[in-house]
Amino acid sequence: MSNLSSNTPDAIKLVEQACQVLMASGQDDMVWGHASVRDVEDRGVWMKCAGWGFEEVDATRIVLVSPTGDVVEGSGKRHIEYPIHTEVMKRREDVGAVVHTHSDAANAFASLDVPLRSLSHAGSLFCYPDVPRFTLTGGLIKTQALGEALADALGSAPACLMPQHGIVAVGKDVPTAVMTAILLDRACRLQLTAMAAGTISLFGDEIDTVAKRAEVWADGQILAGWEYLLRKFHANHG
Repeated sequence: MSNLSSNTPDAIKLVEQACQVLMASGQDDMVWGHASVRDVEDRGVWMKCAGWGFEEVDATRIVLVSPTGDVVEGSGKRHIEYPIHTEVMKRREDVGAVVHTHSDAANAFASLDVPLRSLSHAGSLFCYPDVPRFTLTGGLIKTQALGEALADALGSAPACLMPQHGIVAVGKDVPTAVMTAILLDRACRLQLTAMAAGTISLFGDEIDTVAKRAEVWADGQILAGWEYLLRKFHANHG
């Protein structure tokens, strides 16, 4: 199967796999958090239903949500924060998938209001320029206006910190968006550890970081990480 949703069955399968990989990477938060795939016919986004954990999602728990919040296909209740997905995809034609999770590490890091440094391979994705922050509200993104404001804050970046709330990550396809969310969580977690130990004095400069980013996060590397986590989920859940 392609990592792009060329038809409805592909889109549904990709959302299911996104949930599985997010679970395998520790991005779960009971029944909250969601991933979406752009509908190939431009009718909206495919998302998991509300009320289910990532590990509980299968094809019957995925719905197509229109830009106005109507459930177009599938059965079940949609997430209230669907505007995160619909408004970002409306703004960003290059985005084929969106992820929103409640990363504890990202929330803790965002509260410190310091720049994210390139302390690791993961960190190189989010420096130069610094990862943006959405500070209009720490509440739910439940209206079109809030979704638009979040899309404004995200801009052309691969991800955005949402202080008091979590993260949003995007990508041209599902593996890219999911791995971006996972790597942002890791980068925040590592910097929190370093800051707890002392003052950060060594980190990647702009030239080295940008060069490294192109090499270590090439498409093949992103896909390798995605496939590993998918195997890990199935090994742990049968």
